[in-house]
Amino acid sequence: MSKTILITGASKGFGKVWTEAFLKQGYQVAASARNIEPLNDLVSKYGDLLFTFSLDVNNREAAFEAVKKVHNHFGKIDVLINNAGYSLFGAVEEASEQEARNQFDTNFFGALWMTQAVLPIMRKQNSGHIIQTSSILGLITLPFQSIYNASKFAIEGLSETLASEVKAFGIHVTLLEPNGYESDIWKGDFNSNSISVYDGFKKSYSESDSKGSFGNVEATAEALLKLVHTTNPPLRMFLGKVGLPAVKHHYEQRISLWEEWADVSEKAHGN
Repeated sequence: MSKTILITGASKGFGKVWTEAFLKQGYQVAASARNIEPLNDLVSKYGDLLFTFSLDVNNREAAFEAVKKVHNHFGKIDVLINNAGYSLFGAVEEASEQEARNQFDTNFFGALWMTQAVLPIMRKQNSGHIIQTSSILGLITLPFQSIYNASKFAIEGLSETLASEVKAFGIHVTLLEPNGYESDIWKGDFNSNSISVYDGFKKSYSESDSKGSFGNVEATAEALLKLVHTTNPPLRMFLGKVGLPAVKHHYEQRISLWEEWADVSEKAHGN
């Protein structure tokens, strides 16, 4: 059955790969980005199946107008994929107020605005699937990506709550948890001003980072197709082979530590 999919951040990386994968299946796709010129090749190839438009998801009014425009154009929206985002690199101390706000405006509030805009349509349809591009860094953390980590932790909390609120309306929610992938998000376009005391740690951290563990963006297309096809999608789905083992290891450590402090925690209950 053909679906209509709305995807943000569609001009490169995951977004463009997924957009083309859906088009190959004959799906109708509404693809947005701040700059839609990189999508021109897909417009030429797939014609009326693809509807492209420029959108800054940070603008709540624009997000609502965009969803309305897509619904008017295709008559329905079966799947929303909130994929727009970027990564700010730097220590907690290094992030400026504006950098922190910009990171949350795109990664968290942009997804929130798009979600709020599409929910009335999906409730009326009594069906829909909202897919949030989160990250394993919304479940565990890495140094020097604190604001990015925080924005993805926020998406996790928002989306898990949302899933419980909209299940009765036939709406599913899925958090995608990619590990590192070879994509533009890590190219260093967004770096906080450096404080020299962190330089040594950053250098050792950078040298220990294994690029060989990064996944191939194109390889994720099959997973996304399977996800939008299934009638009972999971709340969370890992992308890549690194994420699940890493998260399991970290959560085992957390639970062990919490259990060590269980007596203190229970006494804090008071009765």
